[in-house]
Amino acid sequence: KKSEQELKDEEMELFTKYYMEWKGGRKCGNTSYMNIPRFYYRLPAEDEVLLQKLREESRAVFLQRKSRELLDNEELQNLWFLLDKHQTSPMIGEEAMINYENFLKVGEKAGPKCKQFFTAKIFAKLLHNDPYGRISIMQFFNYVMRKG
Repeated sequence: KKSEQELKDEEMELFTKYYMEWKGGRKCGNTSYMNIPRFYYRLPAEDEVLLQKLREESRAVFLQRKSRELLDNEELQNLWFLLDKHQTSPMIGEEAMINYENFLKVGEKAGPKCKQFFTAKIFAKLLHNDPYGRISIMQFFNYVMRKG
């Protein structure tokens, strides 16, 4: 008669055998981790001068590209002018409002850098219980200033 441990070992061996046959006979387990992209790279050491220079240069290029995407003062003034010109009446107190139709018109005229801000998603995000379905021009402009 077999001991309890021998029975468990035999059961595990049979389970493993049948499981591997069922999975297609692969000996190695799940290899999906091989498809995960690498997201961490160690910082270069002090004696790796070339790698340090490469890191500094790539960071500078990245920051230059990001700064070109930002709106400069003239573009912000132009955006404010367009928003003010296309406001939709009636005003709520002192606050100027704009509807979606005019919002899209401003988006077409504002230029390529501003295009990313004139989406239905952003309009809906800033829409708050206005009976005419409008958003505040000031809230939208502040949003652009924070995100852009």
